[in-house]
Amino acid sequence: MTVPVLDVRHLSVQFKTESGLIQAVRDISFQVPRGQTLGIVGESGSGKSVTALSVMDLIPHPPGEITGGEIFFQADTDTPAVDLRSLAPETMQKLRGDQVSMIFQEPMSSLNPVYTCGFQLTEAILQHQELSQEQAVKQAIALLQEVKLLDQDDELATTLTAENPGWQPSQVSDAVQQRQQELLNRYPHELSGGQLQRVMIAMAIACDPTLLIADEPTTALDVTVQARILDLLRELRDRRGMGMIFITHDLGIIAEIADQVAVMYQGEIVEYGSIWEIFSNPQHPYTKGLLACRPTPHQRLQQLPTVSDFMEVVPDAEGALQIREKPQDTATIQAYQTVVTAEESAARLAAITQQGPLLKVENLQVGYPVRGVLGNTRRYVMAVNNVSFEVFQGETFGLVGESGCGKTTLARSLLRLAPAMGGHVWFNGQDALRAKGANLKKLRREMQYIFQDPFSALDPRMSVGAAIAEPLKIHKVARSRRNRQERVAYLLERVGLEPDCINRFPHEFSGGQRQRICIARALALNPQFIICDESVSALDVSVQAQVLNLLKELQAEFKLTYIFISHDLAVVKFMSDRIMVMNQGKLEELGPADRIYFEPQQEYTQRLIQAIPVGNLERIQELQSARQNKLAS
Repeated sequence: MTVPVLDVRHLSVQFKTESGLIQAVRDISFQVPRGQTLGIVGESGSGKSVTALSVMDLIPHPPGEITGGEIFFQADTDTPAVDLRSLAPETMQKLRGDQVSMIFQEPMSSLNPVYTCGFQLTEAILQHQELSQEQAVKQAIALLQEVKLLDQDDELATTLTAENPGWQPSQVSDAVQQRQQELLNRYPHELSGGQLQRVMIAMAIACDPTLLIADEPTTALDVTVQARILDLLRELRDRRGMGMIFITHDLGIIAEIADQVAVMYQGEIVEYGSIWEIFSNPQHPYTKGLLACRPTPHQRLQQLPTVSDFMEVVPDAEGALQIREKPQDTATIQAYQTVVTAEESAARLAAITQQGPLLKVENLQVGYPVRGVLGNTRRYVMAVNNVSFEVFQGETFGLVGESGCGKTTLARSLLRLAPAMGGHVWFNGQDALRAKGANLKKLRREMQYIFQDPFSALDPRMSVGAAIAEPLKIHKVARSRRNRQERVAYLLERVGLEPDCINRFPHEFSGGQRQRICIARALALNPQFIICDESVSALDVSVQAQVLNLLKELQAEFKLTYIFISHDLAVVKFMSDRIMVMNQGKLEELGPADRIYFEPQQEYTQRLIQAIPVGNLERIQELQSARQNKLAS
């Protein structure tokens, strides 16, 4: 029997807090075979990342501590396995990043903001390889090309030659090197979330590790880049016989890459088996809930099921919490099995478009200057280039595209959070780009924004109640303190939170709860129009389902109009009446959601649709057959 790359036996991890000990991981065991991928799935707080950090010996001590278990690692078949817990810190440091590498979940917090991305990537290369600085830079460029952050030299040369027909070959070569150096010289804040994640992946694979731990590596990526990264990771795994742990909350992605699956809940592995067993015959109610609550792009449900529809946690006779399958009543089953037909979608869209546009965008242009050596503007990068569209009253207008296509820049420019270079934005007949003073303040009361990262969007020094009440005070709505508190309590209750949490602070809530707080704050002024910018992209699939259902309910109750931005086309299709596809700052395709998904007209849109992780048995069988054929050849 082949010795696995990693063999974890009875691992337990705890954290000391002011309220007592928290058992983050409880007596878990698993193996990672050589050349295979173990997928670990579960919601936030289930112990996925703590398990990965334990393998890397990165548990902060204090407050964290590995209280039991063994972690055996075998670098290659000619050397014996070693217990990573027994290694000296210096030995573990040499092993970490070379033989065992990790792609971290938060690229912005993992990269140093005061150093360029190129410096940090070459530093990782030089740490474990004896190369010159010039060789390290060349390898860094090759890695960025491998993760599709830079075009290949010949592709970039072809593009530059087409843009500048009169250039000589030497000029083209210099321009290629300049473009590559421009990216290396960028700081983390100058790249999008998806671009940063690709830099992190390039750093992780720089030394061809034997074991790669990928902690939510595709959370911030759009579907096409996600598909390329999954292809890349599969290729690296198969070519080098590398073992991989792939951590995610999305079972659709797990179906694309995993051989074995461990489902974690509250620090324990509640189900463990092959990818086929987990998807074809899940045994645990938690696993059944995870599989059910992801939006299905092939059919549109009225509302999404959640994990809580399948399971409940109840105390036993001794007070210990036990998980059991929830009895399914007919009303619950019908609620999340009700499919919206194509005829119903068309009728709703026809009714909406008869009311006339609430928002009308004409030839909008937003550009960012690229500075020269002396600080002069050399050229502009057009993030939004002559884009025009309309959004109707009561509509959910989906906005999709790859990272860097201009989705967020477009949305921010509508609310004057990013300066526009040209064009018009008409809201209720008023040009929002040229409004000033009281007119601008009134517009901002009617137009609200739900940001991608709820933790960054909330002031950590302000209580939840103060954060929601702040717009009421600024716009002088509900003037008395009592009226504001009543309004805040109502909003918290409406988004599914207890009113008594009004005096708690953002760090005391989970990611899904913080997003609900941001939704409550956006609703405080009774706006007509809300922009949801990747508002569910970082949430667990069960929490995501709850938030999406909530947004639909609030739209019906408050007659809201949404622009819904996401790189997840399955989510956008579930929410949207119409979808606009953007590519490199331009409008690529616009039409009804069903038509865009089932009958895309543009090649770019077709690629987006094809890249959606389906996560069904047919796809699993297709991938397994393709892999077997490739290995056999």
